[in-house]
Amino acid sequence: MIQDARVLQDEYLPREIVHRHEETTQLATALEPVVDGDRPQHALLTGPSGAGKTCVARATLDRLQEQVLDVHTAHVDCWLHPNDFRILYKLLENLGTTYDIHRSTPQDELLGRLRELEKPYLIVFDEADQIDDPDLLRRLYAIPKMTMILVTNHERDLFNPLDERLQSRLRSSDSIEFDRYTRDELVAILSDRAEWGLVEDAVTTAQLERIAEAARGNARDAIGILRSAARQAEHDNSDQISNRDIESAIPEARAELRQKSLDRLSDDQLAVYQVLREHGELMPKEIRTRYSDRVEDPKTKRTVRKYLRKLEQYNLVESDGQGPSRVYRTQNQ
Repeated sequence: MIQDARVLQDEYLPREIVHRHEETTQLATALEPVVDGDRPQHALLTGPSGAGKTCVARATLDRLQEQVLDVHTAHVDCWLHPNDFRILYKLLENLGTTYDIHRSTPQDELLGRLRELEKPYLIVFDEADQIDDPDLLRRLYAIPKMTMILVTNHERDLFNPLDERLQSRLRSSDSIEFDRYTRDELVAILSDRAEWGLVEDAVTTAQLERIAEAARGNARDAIGILRSAARQAEHDNSDQISNRDIESAIPEARAELRQKSLDRLSDDQLAVYQVLREHGELMPKEIRTRYSDRVEDPKTKRTVRKYLRKLEQYNLVESDGQGPSRVYRTQNQ
């Protein structure tokens, strides 16, 4: 059934990123000056989860490295690495210069090493709005050889904590917006994955359409459902995915993706989620109060609101209402 399991993984980079040609071209154009030895444009990629932002960013850097020898690239998941030291260590680790770095190494020394770069350094900051100290972006922006590709769901979540000067500079970056995939676009993505990852005729077009409908525009969810269905069919020693496999895979894949999102939460984000899980529907003010009671050093109201938006973007919580009357609850899967 499964002939190449890598193709069914979320992080797999396909040979061709279908239905993202315009966005890929726009990002490639922003970075193209590096081919001639000039500084490329910083870029901002925004859009919902599962819309292809990270895939396009990583694939574009991979192709750029095929054209340019003297360039460094990196991908930093700021949700997993949100604080200054972790981010700077990750950047220097990619250059192979962390052998003498310790937790006590001053931040200025780490930044100083990056300022000594002789080659261009292009970096994808995934989930950039999760960076703990927004001032770090200002310092990185000032490094001549560094170009940032900032990936976030909503521009406001990234920009609001920044000072006005940095906001103005970043707004001049090449901004690329990603929409949710349509059903037909998801079917095309799934067809490509099935062609390379599964045996021939393992899944029908009607089944892929059912998966696309269930995924609601999210390619990550769609691929997860296909992966779960194929895994079940292979467990049953079948060379075809059945409709029953699809229907069973929908809640299974959602639960798996939900757990992956929960595993990525910081202690404070998890505390906010647990407040809602234990107390049901609450307003932001009530959430902040109950969250503050269970942690030693609670974050600000603004930060808690940002956490709630992030939890909502990843289908961990849902909300109703607007403004002060808005209420949040954990999402039933």
